[in-house]
This record gives sequence, C-alpha cells and structure tokens, in this order.
Amino acid sequence: MADIKTVGVLGCGLMGSGIAQVAAQAGYRTIVREVSQALNDKGQAGITKSLDKFVEKGKLTKEDRDATLGRLRFTTNAADLASCDIVVEAVTEDLEIKNALWKELDGLCGSGTVFASNTSSLTVAAMAAATQRSDRFVGLHFFNPVPLMKLVEVVRTVTTSTETFDRAFGFARSLGKEPIAAKDNSGFIVNRLLVPYLLDAIRALEHGVGSVPDIDKGMALGCGYPMGPFTLLDFVGLDTTYKIAEIMFAEYREARYAPPPLLKRMMLAGMYGKKSGKGFYDYSTTPPTVTQLGL
Repeated sequence: MADIKTVGVLGCGLMGSGIAQVAAQAGYRTIVREVSQALNDKGQAGITKSLDKFVEKGKLTKEDRDATLGRLRFTTNAADLASCDIVVEAVTEDLEIKNALWKELDGLCGSGTVFASNTSSLTVAAMAAATQRSDRFVGLHFFNPVPLMKLVEVVRTVTTSTETFDRAFGFARSLGKEPIAAKDNSGFIVNRLLVPYLLDAIRALEHGVGSVPDIDKGMALGCGYPMGPFTLLDFVGLDTTYKIAEIMFAEYREARYAPPPLLKRMMLAGMYGKKSGKGFYDYSTTPPTVTQLGL
C-alpha cells in the first residue's frame, strides 16, 4: 500500500523469516531484527533457500529473487526499526518478552508507525496496553509456511482505530494474502476452532478410539483435509500446541482447551514432532513410522 514503504519484522525464526520474505517479495524495504547475528544468518539462509525453490519451480525469476534479497536488511539493533511504517512481531509466545520489545519500540518509532503482532493465542490488547499507541496496534496472524499459506487474520482490539485496521488489512492484501477480520479473542477464528479438534484427536487416541495412522487417514479421507491431526500436530510442534492450549485454557477455562495428559508427557520428553525428529511419528526413517507410545 502507498503509505507503507518500510516494514520491520521482529524475529527471524520460521514465522518471522516467512513474513520478511513475503514483504520483500511484495516490494517493501524490509528490516529484520533478531537478538544475534547467528539467528539473522540462519533466517537469511532460510529465506534464500525458499526463494531458490520458487526459482526452481518457475514461480519466480532469478532477477526477482535477487531484487527481493536486495530489499532485505538484517540487524540486531532495535533502533534500526525506528523508521518503519509498520512493525510485525513474530517472537516466542511469551507476553513478557513481547511487551518488553513493544515498550522499547514504542519509544523509538514515530507516531505513525503501526504495531502488529503475529501472536496465535495471546490477546492483542494485552500487548497494546504496554504501549502509548493502543489505537495503532493490531494483530496480523500469518500461517505456516508463510510464503505458501494465503490466509492472514487481521485482529482488531477494542482500542484499534478504524484507520489502523484498514491500513493493516490493506497491507496484508498487498502481500498477496487473503485477509479476514477477527475479534481479539484468544485463538481468534482459526485456532479457536482448530486447537480443540487437535486436542480431541489426542484424547481419542488416549481412549483407544483408533490408532494414530487410522485417525489421520480417517480425517484426511473422510473430511478431505490435506493431512490428519497427528501429522499436523507434528508439523506445528507439540511444544507449540501445548503452549497455545495452556494460554487458551487460561483465557476461557473450558475443558476443550485443556492439554491432554499425553500431550504434556510427550512435550516433557522432548518429543516435539518433526523439528525434534520424533512426535506421533518417528522421522528418523523414510517414510516416517508410528512412534510407540505405550498406550
């Protein structure tokens, strides 16, 4: 959009690097801030690899790839985001960590800078309250993998101005995404419906309703889902799912958001899914095999 020229991204992990990539691909000058150069280097390498795949598949020219990389700048200094027109935060789901960053940036950025959080489960109002710009604060919840997933939830708090919401909605659309409007409830639209489904799949396994592969196959073939719940859980990360469920249970106090005992045991055992090599499936073999959980 015309009034947004420079985009700041806080965090260069899986989500942050994806957001930075799509912003740079859309033509925005993009400044990415991480806490260390090593994390910046890792994120930059991931973006380059992702863009190279688009080139290989004929979805992007080499010239456009190079131009995209040229619009990216990486820093460890939060002050380098001061000139940004919008700052999108994509750090760990920890309110204290997020708010410490927002308070710092609130004193650095100009009054016209829009703040946006990519949180998937925390309420945006809890972050907006840490700043002096609650009317210029929104949620922009992207989905993983960001370069491929079309949806963005644009979250309006009770204090978000109409102008800010419209700017954020237009910005999401300018990235080639399909934005939808969501209210500032923990989990917004998608996770409020998705998380209970994933937790119910774990409970069904605990109760012996079916095996991991049969429940996965049942939901994929019976409902037309691209993947079953356990494959999705392993992809999202069991530790991430556990944290989101804990946050949502604390917000709603409804049993359907409570993490099942099996999820907690697997998380404590370091079985996070694909990223750790083992979750409901064991990824040390090709194709992956079902993990024996002693049920």
